[in-house]
Amino acid sequence: MNRVNALQIWFSRLDRRTYALGLGFALGIVGASIGLAIAGLGPLLALAAIGGVLAGLYIITDVCMALYAIIGVILLLPFGVFPVKIAITPTLLDLAMGGFLLVYLFQWMTGKRGGLRLTPAHALIAVYIMWLIFAFALGMRHARPSSANIRQFAETLLSIGMVFMLPDLLRDSKMLRRLALVIVLAIGAQAIIAIGLFLAPDTLAESLLVRLSRIGYPAGGVIRYIESNPALGERAIGTWVDPNALGGVLAVAAVLVAPQVLSRAPVIRSRWLTLGIFAAVVLALLLTGSRASLLAMACGLTVIAIVRYRRLLPPLMLAVALFLFLPQTQAYLDRLIQAFQGADLATQMRIGEWSDSLTLIGRYPFFGVGFTGTPEIDIYTDVANMYLIMANQIGITGVIIFLLCMAGIFAYGLRAWRPAKRDRAFTAIHLGFHVALVTALINAVADLYFFRLDFHSSITWFWLIAALCIASSRLVIEQSRESASSDVAPAKRPLH
Repeated sequence: MNRVNALQIWFSRLDRRTYALGLGFALGIVGASIGLAIAGLGPLLALAAIGGVLAGLYIITDVCMALYAIIGVILLLPFGVFPVKIAITPTLLDLAMGGFLLVYLFQWMTGKRGGLRLTPAHALIAVYIMWLIFAFALGMRHARPSSANIRQFAETLLSIGMVFMLPDLLRDSKMLRRLALVIVLAIGAQAIIAIGLFLAPDTLAESLLVRLSRIGYPAGGVIRYIESNPALGERAIGTWVDPNALGGVLAVAAVLVAPQVLSRAPVIRSRWLTLGIFAAVVLALLLTGSRASLLAMACGLTVIAIVRYRRLLPPLMLAVALFLFLPQTQAYLDRLIQAFQGADLATQMRIGEWSDSLTLIGRYPFFGVGFTGTPEIDIYTDVANMYLIMANQIGITGVIIFLLCMAGIFAYGLRAWRPAKRDRAFTAIHLGFHVALVTALINAVADLYFFRLDFHSSITWFWLIAALCIASSRLVIEQSRESASSDVAPAKRPLH
């Protein structure tokens, strides 16, 4: 602060001519930079770049704003990259997470933050991270890592590291509620975008999405169809490129939003607005055509109804009945039946991948083959099942450690559930985060995006939910202890 005051005094004492020359020189540099940006990128992207720079400067002054930026990028521009290549081309998520990490570490270095708050679940997650590093190093005996492999693996470790940073950052219920509010609003915006692009004519939707090619999105062939066949119908993708990846995000988000509709203390005061966002998310999920995500969402909503909000059961039963008998849903229902019968092309391809994956696991059961390549040409790691791709790359041992991590998070959450039920401001948030994680784990049975390294936003979304589960549990437990100690304290005072 003294340095800032000294700088202000120095400026105030400058000669007027010197001050004018300095100001003119600074304005000239800014103007030239803006002109070059407009010439190289075009007016629209130049304006966006300038806005991004200003937003970035603001973000690195506030750790909460940096966190909100991460959520905004994950849910709205998950595959965006910085439009100007300097030495490398970082993704927008890299920049947002880098800004968040910079501010967070700066708070530690300046003494504004201290005493890292850990929970029993963190020990298991630390073991999981060490196993990932071990598997990556062991896999290098099969193939040398590329720069992309190293960058994506580092991004994954940073995403998992959010589990340690967020519970430490979110030290009061107001911060947690604001974060939940940002997530609800951002996912509502993505749902509206997905629905709007789906309803728009294909040529218009394609032209709008192709405009994002300046920031790393595909330059064509963006619109997706069921089994890549236009005759079978279009699939909603929003700004997520892949309909199954979008479906997984929307399924998790729908379960997160659902308790807010029924809560006595929702993060959005207007219950109708919350209900509208929930309806938009569910509709967008249906339009993706992702059957795994739809079933995962249904399982998550059922868990919410059984555990806490029993009045959700009749609407759920009505929704199932409408889905089974409405003429508009019969094609979707038929595809679900085909999936269970293994009769459609997509399911048959999945079954083939699962079979090949079991072959790989049989050859490399304990440690997997790592992340850089396979030792034999007849095997591959990508498979539409998160647990199988995990076993392929980090072995059955890694899968067990991961499942123990999840069990640790849920055990800690169960410990916090009793006091959470008594706090109406916490009930919906605590339950929503934990059932959202359950939904993600169910959805992962038929998709791999929560572990596949080149889907950084999906991985970050998964571990963000895990981090918020731990953060909400820790806050509930701490507030319960403080309340209990304040109740006991008067009884210990001496009598007069």
